[in-house]
Amino acid sequence: MLATLAGLLALVAGLVPLLLPLLIPELSRQRDAVWGAVVLLLGLTLVTSSERLVGSPMLAVLCGTLLIGRLSVEVSQSRWRALSPDERQALTSRERWQTSLQQLLAAGARLTALALELRQLVMGRFGQAKPAKSGGKRWIRPETAAPETSEAPQVPEASEASETTPDTQEPPLVSSLSEVDALIQASADNADAATTTGEAG
Repeated sequence: MLATLAGLLALVAGLVPLLLPLLIPELSRQRDAVWGAVVLLLGLTLVTSSERLVGSPMLAVLCGTLLIGRLSVEVSQSRWRALSPDERQALTSRERWQTSLQQLLAAGARLTALALELRQLVMGRFGQAKPAKSGGKRWIRPETAAPETSEAPQVPEASEASETTPDTQEPPLVSSLSEVDALIQASADNADAATTTGEAG
């Protein structure tokens, strides 16, 4: 429980240096964003690993939180004392805070617009890549000279088959299994006809 609370406080304390250049640029310094990111990382670690921090590690977390808080107060006081009286008076005026809030809202709107543009760009890239990926090679079976039909092919009669000699006869072209069956049946019929004519002679 204490680790989670310390982590939440560290997250808030890490966001403050990140927002200082927008809200109070007079109190901000160059490397505030780096130290704010470090404190944010500490807060995320404390929140996600709160079950492991028991006993002496929890005492170390509490001491570290107190040290960071005390250091933050000292830095804030020294920066406030470094301001001139005019800057201090300007920070207490309402118009100054309204201007800062307007600048913060404008920066948030600009950041949202940039995020939307980046999202559209990424979706456009992936949208163009998908059709190119699906449009690969398609293997198409080449069409044969004789189209496939449901009807049985024309089989030469027995008399025509007997007139042709095996030496001059060319093998027939087939394009389906039904034509192969028809040719086998025709050869069987021719053999039967030849045997019957031989017996009759």
